[in-house]
Amino acid sequence: MQSHTIKIWAWVHKWSSLICTLFMLLLCLTGLPLIFHHEIGHLLGTEVEAPAMPKDTPHASLDKVLELARAQHPDRIVQFVSKSDDTDDIWYVTMTHTPANTDDFRTVIVDARTTELLAPQLRFDEGFMWVMFRLHVDLFAGLPGKLFLGFMGLLLLVAIVSGVVLYAPFMRKLEFGTVRRERTARVKWLDLHNLLGIVTLVWLFVVGATGMINTWADLVIKYWQHDQLSSVLAPYQGQPTVALAERAPVQQSLDAAMQQVPGSKLSFIAFPGTSYSSPHHNTVFLRGDEPLTSKLLRPVLVDAKTSAVTAAPQIPWYLTALLVSQPLHFGDYGGRVMQIIWALLDIASIFVLGTGLYLWLKKGRAAAQPVDRKLAGKTTPQEATP
Repeated sequence: MQSHTIKIWAWVHKWSSLICTLFMLLLCLTGLPLIFHHEIGHLLGTEVEAPAMPKDTPHASLDKVLELARAQHPDRIVQFVSKSDDTDDIWYVTMTHTPANTDDFRTVIVDARTTELLAPQLRFDEGFMWVMFRLHVDLFAGLPGKLFLGFMGLLLLVAIVSGVVLYAPFMRKLEFGTVRRERTARVKWLDLHNLLGIVTLVWLFVVGATGMINTWADLVIKYWQHDQLSSVLAPYQGQPTVALAERAPVQQSLDAAMQQVPGSKLSFIAFPGTSYSSPHHNTVFLRGDEPLTSKLLRPVLVDAKTSAVTAAPQIPWYLTALLVSQPLHFGDYGGRVMQIIWALLDIASIFVLGTGLYLWLKKGRAAAQPVDRKLAGKTTPQEATP
């Protein structure tokens, strides 16, 4: 590689790394507890478990569950109702003052079999894990914060690619994994930085890419609604949001959706007027029962008045990419083993980012000192620009 080309790649690697490093450190630090959010939730008491009952215990009508939830917060409306991936025996009812997205929500947890109230007012908008989540997702800045972090993720990908380009000629002179302990402290840290950078390369690229995609979620969903649902909703144009008194039992909507897509499981239901539905439908989001298909959602739009299925569109490729990237980002595919691997790689990435920042700070102090050329013969691009 020509010297001029190396200098260009070194400049790209230097500035893309420096600009994103502090934010990537923040994301790695906040992402570490989020990998174990279920386990930490159990410790903090924010994870609720259903009491043990025979597996064939029948479930009560969803309308009874909603009636109980509304009685706890009569001043609020039901925005979503959902089930977790782990069990079908618990309903999570999300209630707000308005159908629009808001941080002011309450979650009522109800036993799906007995309609027993398990948690009347569980809050997910406070506490340690909520702070970690908001810092990781949007820096408490909403959509602008998400897009900013997405741009930082893009710079991370640029830094990774440029680092690989610079690492290739560097390693022609050294064996893989070499740490030159007899050299200066800066050179030893540089070798460790390069070694762990290559070891974590694929993981950091995958996590950075999926994290960047996740920051586009709000925009992707809005585009999907405009692109895929506008023709479906054309017959309802001009009609007001269906009132609660005019709606058919929600259990009928759920049954109709399950019959439309046999062999699926419920993920959540979005009610009329909310961000994931239309003003006229209960939108039932179903998922598969296999490890991969369990992360993919199939929306079924059910008329809230008649309980008739209006549409069950296949999700487009860009929404599939979003749904796959979300669990992959946090290592939610492979159980506990995957979580541990993700955590170890996260810690290694913190080291890579921290040493990169250290090397840049040390470079200024060492600039006036003579360069040790005893073993290398000349300064490598990596010694000049970490």
